Amino acid sequence: MAPLIALLAGTATARIAGLLGVHALDGWHPALRVGLALMFLLTGAAHFTSRRADLIAMVPPALPRPGLLVTLTGVLEFVGALALLVPATARGAAAGLALLMLAMFSANVSAARRRLTLAGRPVTPLAARTALQVVFVAAALAIALGG
Repeated sequence: MAPLIALLAGTATARIAGLLGVHALDGWHPALRVGLALMFLLTGAAHFTSRRADLIAMVPPALPRPGLLVTLTGVLEFVGALALLVPATARGAAAGLALLMLAMFSANVSAARRRLTLAGRPVTPLAARTALQVVFVAAALAIALGG
C-alpha cells in the first residue's frame, strides 16, 4: 500500500506545486513523473534495508542468485526514478520501468502462492497485487507514451 500512497501523494503534491507556480510541474504529466519517481525511490530503498531478506525470499526458486537479482532490481529502480525526473530521459525510463515491473511480477505471484510474509505480514493477495500492478504499469505507460 505504501507504493500506491507514494505514487498518489507525490503526484498530487507535485501537481499542487505546479498550480502554485512551479513551472516544471505545470501539468499532470510532469506531476505523474514525480509521483512515480517517489514510488520507485521508496520501493528501490526496500531492496537495501531491513526488507531485503523478505524480497530475496520472494524471488521464484527457479531463478539463480536471488540476492544479486534483488540488488540489480533495486539499482534499476533507483536509476529509473532519477531518470524520470529528467525530461529528456523520462519517456525511456518509464518504458523501462514498466518492463521491469512486468518482469518482477513473477516474484509477487510466487510469494503469494508460497504464502510468504513481508515485514512480518502476509504478502498482498494476488488479486489485489495484480490490480496494483495494473495501476503502476499504467502510470509508467502514461509517461512513456505521453508527450
